[in-house]
Amino acid sequence: MPLYSYKGIDSAGKTVSGSREADGPKGLRQNLRRDSVFLTEVREVKGGTRMAATSGKTKTALKRDVDFRGLFESIGPQDIAIFTRQLATLLTAGIPLTEAMGALSEQSDSRKLQLVLSAIRQRINEGDALALAMDQHKGVFPDLYINMVRSGETAGNLDSVLARLADFLDSQNALKTKVSGALAYPMIMAVVGSLVMGVLMIFVVPQITQVFEDSEQELPLKTRFLIGVAHLLGGYWFVLLPLAGGTFWVVRKWANSVKGRAKLDRIRLRVWLIGPLMRYLAVARFARTLSTMLASGVPVLTALDIVKRVLNNTVLEKVIENARDAIREGESVAAPLKRSGEFPSMMCHMVSVGERSGELETMLEHVAEAYERDVNAKVNRLTTMLTPIMIVGMAVIVGFVVYAIIEPIMQMQQFVQ
Repeated sequence: MPLYSYKGIDSAGKTVSGSREADGPKGLRQNLRRDSVFLTEVREVKGGTRMAATSGKTKTALKRDVDFRGLFESIGPQDIAIFTRQLATLLTAGIPLTEAMGALSEQSDSRKLQLVLSAIRQRINEGDALALAMDQHKGVFPDLYINMVRSGETAGNLDSVLARLADFLDSQNALKTKVSGALAYPMIMAVVGSLVMGVLMIFVVPQITQVFEDSEQELPLKTRFLIGVAHLLGGYWFVLLPLAGGTFWVVRKWANSVKGRAKLDRIRLRVWLIGPLMRYLAVARFARTLSTMLASGVPVLTALDIVKRVLNNTVLEKVIENARDAIREGESVAAPLKRSGEFPSMMCHMVSVGERSGELETMLEHVAEAYERDVNAKVNRLTTMLTPIMIVGMAVIVGFVVYAIIEPIMQMQQFVQ
């Protein structure tokens, strides 16, 4: 096993160096990453350095030719959060930006992210600012991210802005994971239950009810209804499936239109249980994002123009647009939000207090923490209620099917007696 000498940055931001055996540079990077060391320079001690480098290039080229995984690979929010945290650590340690970008592009596990970081490093070497280089990859770095980086470069505190941005991304990813994870079980139950009922109605029920049809006796209404549904699903599934697909496509196209999305977003905010959850989630995102951007030096009007895009609701986006116009004319942030009636009064009051005290960023952070706790509580309450409701619903449907089959059997038995 070859021996490598290396230099890197530890979790405290200090420069460290040493030597270690490893299968190769990639294995060394992985081993050092477990020790919270970011590798910046590596050299093979026992000769063959040039040959190893050439071999590495050949392997990289070969891997690039047959790397089919990269075709389906995507850069996730967690990848960007990890990159941001690592870049903040390297810059805090005094590593030049181009060198830090080079080290991180080599250590990334995502092939696509490696290519993006390499392209950004090249633009920086050509004289572009980091924000301008990232602006060429908006599919990876959103406007919020780019504007915060630009403000950090302008103010000369890019390392602290990146650290704050990494905290923001971690909190948003954790909240999203919490909500999606809590709703996964009810969704799985709904899908599995629908599949089971479909198999039951298409394959099982027709075979059982064939006995009743052969007996030519008068069947109960519920049994006739069950037989009709089973015949409809079993005999016309090739028509029903395209019809369902077409209906889904039409509804989705309507929901993506301007009128349809506005109508649907307004309905979502009014639905029992779901509405308050979506409203509180939007408020938490609004407060957390605006707090992070203001603390990073982004002007309030620019921040509001970006924040509205993270709400994912046209009704609330319109409120933020009106608030931005009102602030441009001299109003406070809290007044137009309270006037709209779409944001909770407690949140508006806390924002107003933060504006008067000059601690708006801190107060918005407290608002975000409070409403994130409320979102967690509402998600737990929703899943607690949905699970028994779905179980009872499935039990009622199965009970109806069983009773619709058993009732004519009991009538036949009485007739025979």
